[in-house]
Amino acid sequence: MTDRTTPRILIVDLVGLAIGPDGLPDHSAVKAHVEARGGVFHEGSARAMPTPEPGRAHFYYQPMLSTEAELLAEAGDGLYDAVIAAATFLPKGMRFDLGGVRIGTGTGNMGSASWGGGDGQGGIAPLMNTPGINARATAQMVMKALLRVRPDLPVDEMNALVAAGRFDTGTDLVRFPTAKLEGRTFAVIGYGNIGREVAKLARAFGMTVRIFARPRHRVWIESEGFVYAASPLEVAADADVLSVHVGLGSLGPKGHANAGLIGAKVLSALAEGAVLINYDRGELVDIPALAAALSSGRVSHAAIDADLFCDASSGALSGPMAPYLSLLSEHGARLSLLPHAAADTDHPTRVVGAMQAVNQILDAIERRVVRNLRGDLPEGYTDAGARTPAGLGGVTAGHLEELRCDKAQMEALHTAAQGVLLALDRLASEGVRTAGSNLLLKSNILATLLRAQSLEGPFYGLSETE
Repeated sequence: MTDRTTPRILIVDLVGLAIGPDGLPDHSAVKAHVEARGGVFHEGSARAMPTPEPGRAHFYYQPMLSTEAELLAEAGDGLYDAVIAAATFLPKGMRFDLGGVRIGTGTGNMGSASWGGGDGQGGIAPLMNTPGINARATAQMVMKALLRVRPDLPVDEMNALVAAGRFDTGTDLVRFPTAKLEGRTFAVIGYGNIGREVAKLARAFGMTVRIFARPRHRVWIESEGFVYAASPLEVAADADVLSVHVGLGSLGPKGHANAGLIGAKVLSALAEGAVLINYDRGELVDIPALAAALSSGRVSHAAIDADLFCDASSGALSGPMAPYLSLLSEHGARLSLLPHAAADTDHPTRVVGAMQAVNQILDAIERRVVRNLRGDLPEGYTDAGARTPAGLGGVTAGHLEELRCDKAQMEALHTAAQGVLLALDRLASEGVRTAGSNLLLKSNILATLLRAQSLEGPFYGLSETE
């Protein structure tokens, strides 16, 4: 029987990626965090260890579990009360009566029937995630993927020529024309944590950013200076880059709602020679349509990041990346394929995400308080809303309530805003020569304070936390 005072929590993915002194991925920071919360951190299976000390949460770290058979053998009988995972797919038969947390945003891999599968709809236990933890890492990798191919300056070739002393700037530079990103159109599908971070980075390069999202996001998208598009086709029209950042959507009789979202019509709408980046879910792209777009030149390069699994005994490949491998023989030079690594190879990000997952699972077990809920809230639990790292996603009512109670910050913002108003009045009455510099100075001060308080982007009210 489940004992909330002495829960067993299984961790099935790495909680640290940097190599430690023992030559293995370093999990010491998360171990210390568990202990600081009063828990006990074990390496290995609960089956091979003595009865846990009562009154404390016990975490069992087994990041090498991977196959369905291994996972079901370890946690198919309810030995563990909860689970923390990242990329490992948890089959339906795994049982965790007190909940699960996915390190990251999507929960499609969290297949346990305890919470009704990856959508978290049904079941007896809460399903949670840690949204925004890897948003900046993913967004930066998106821009890195773009910068590998645009601007198209052959850096390695030029470096070799320079190193060999065989380059004359005066006469040879004309042989290497390139094009800048400034002025190009960057299309983003999705206005979640990652999509919004990508949009901000693209704007920093001087690109026009167009975003497709649900209509209720339009006012916020436009308030941030981005262009709103009402459909995937509209966002893709003559775009030089298309980056996809939406989930698979609900699962129906014909599969996930957003599977194949990037199909022939959307790809054909892009500018000639466009770059496609899908660092979200591999299934979002119609692969035959992508093959045709690569053949025609409509898409000059595609960067894809999706899970790829290899059966240890047979070598058989599976996962959403597997179908893309069929494109390599004809289009390999114009593909960049990653095994869902864009957001999962940064050690600090994984550590912070794992610590947050520990906090969330303990709060759910000990206090029945659920944060970052996915799907349905089981009976007996309280939904504490969503929380993302500072500066990511929308601003919540809770965030503003904290600010409202911080007298020093409220006074600083009020003073800065008053400074801008006074500077505008001076500009109107005295002219640019005497008041121009003061206006820009006061505006910069206010903008810096607003950024420091994460007062950018959409406002999510008391119930709206998406």
